[in-house]
Order: sequence, then C-alpha cells, then structure tokens
Amino acid sequence: MSKPESIAKTLSNVSDIDILNNPDIAHIFINQNKVIKTNSIPGLKIETAEVEDRIEVKVIIEAGVKIEHPVHMCFGMMSREGVQKIVMDIQAKQDSKVDVLAHCAFPNAENIKHIMEAEICLEKNASYSYFERHIHGDSGGVEVIPKANIQLQEKARFYTEFELLQGRAGTIDIDYETDCAKDSVLEMVTRINAIKDDVVKIKEVGNLHGEHARGFLNSRVAARDNSKAEVYNKLTASGSYARGHVDCKEIIKDEALVSAIPIVEVSNPKAHITHEASLGSVDSKQLQTLMSRGLDEEKATDLIIQGLLS
Repeated sequence: MSKPESIAKTLSNVSDIDILNNPDIAHIFINQNKVIKTNSIPGLKIETAEVEDRIEVKVIIEAGVKIEHPVHMCFGMMSREGVQKIVMDIQAKQDSKVDVLAHCAFPNAENIKHIMEAEICLEKNASYSYFERHIHGDSGGVEVIPKANIQLQEKARFYTEFELLQGRAGTIDIDYETDCAKDSVLEMVTRINAIKDDVVKIKEVGNLHGEHARGFLNSRVAARDNSKAEVYNKLTASGSYARGHVDCKEIIKDEALVSAIPIVEVSNPKAHITHEASLGSVDSKQLQTLMSRGLDEEKATDLIIQGLLS
C-alpha cells in the first residue's frame, strides 16, 4: 500500500481500501493542510487549493445529477500538534442528489485545532445528506470548530448528522445556521459523548422563511466526570404553514455540567413550532430494570447512554 493510500485509510477508518481506488466513487482525503487524494466523477466536480494556512475545497453537483454512491470525505491529522483549516464551498444544483460520508480523525492529538468553515447552497429540489463521524484519541488534546452557513432554495432537502462517540471530545464548538425557502426541509442531528474535562458547545439555528418550510433540530449529549455541555437550538418561523421541532436531551453523571437553551420564535400566525428539552441523570426505572437483570450500576449506566446516543 502506498503512503497516500495508507494515510487515507487510517484517517478515514475505511476497511475496504478498494473504495479509495474505485473510479466510480468520488472522494477527498486531507491530512493537516495537505491534499492526499481526490477523485471527481461525472456530474460531481471536486476542486482543491492549498492556500497559505488553509485548504480551499469546492464541490459542485451538477443539475439533475443523482450520485449513486456516497461521496467519501476525510479531514484529519496524523501528527500530535498543528492546525488544520478547511474552507468549503458546496453547491448542489437544481434537482441534484448526493449523500456524503465524512470522517474527521485525530488519533494522536495532543494539541490540535481543526477549523471548518462551510458555505452550502442547495438549489431548487436539490437533496444533500452529510454524515460526519469524528474519531479522536484519548488525550483530549483536540479543538474542533466547525461553522456552516446553509441556504436551502425551494423544495431543497438538507440532512446533517454530527457524531462523536469514539475517543475524547476535547473541545467542540459547533455553529450552524440555515435559511429555508418554500417547501424546503432541514434536519440536524448531533450526538456527542463527553468525558473528563471535555467541553462541548452546540449552536444550531434554523430560519423557516418559506411557506411550508420544515425544520428539526435534534441534539443528544452525554456528559460525565468534569465535562461541560451547552446546547443552543433555535428555530424561527416566518413562513405560512412552516412547521418545526427542537428536541434536546442531555444526560449528566458525576460532576459534569449541562445546559440547554431551546428557542422557538414564530412571527406568522399560520406557522407552528414545538420544543422539548430534557436534562438530568439516567432514568431510574431503566437503571433498576437493567440492574435487576444482572448488570452493575456502571455498566447499566453505560448501556443507557449508548441507547441515548445511538
């Protein structure tokens, strides 16, 4: 296996190396501020530029194109220290459809900062799904700062899922905002496990401007030891018949600290938004049921947390 393929495989956690060599699968792999591999396919173009202290990435899905295989993206660092900055420009043209599987891996991090700045535009009736899985080491020496501005035109559909269940969270500071036009659909899901002195901040905002626009913000955080978690979810509705829901659940254990700020704002009498927030320890009934089946308290708690984050 060549060095670029070895780095890409390690960072992406891809078990099948053939994915990296399949000409029918679009992919991009970046180690720190160096592009390791890219592959564009008909209907989907990837452009990259290494500029001073950052990498600029532009992805265009052409009008009417439905990408058959998920696009693989990996942004990570094999080193222990350093800064990685990615500036993304995503354009999904009218009637296009694409699914993205992204891995962000920092297995050896001791003092690493990962900055992601994204501008995402989905044109009329475009569909874009982005699943982002983070894989960190055990030191907690990583700072993750993703920021995205998303524009959904009429009937566009955007789904994003951020997952960090493996390794220390370190410091995570998420800041996403989406503007939704007529008949568009937004769904954001975040699932994070925080331990020791990890710090997690989640800020997600959805603006349902268009008639019949729909939005769902769904956050799940488990905080243990001395970790801290703060979730700020906001949905606004100004379009007639816009519908939305905010759902935040945080489990706390040990000396951790959690907070949730769900905000719903409606400026149209024909719109409707609901919210639900739940913060506290694991459910006592669930805990007792699992312990009655032979699990000790620690294992039972871990199982409940896994259920929350699954």
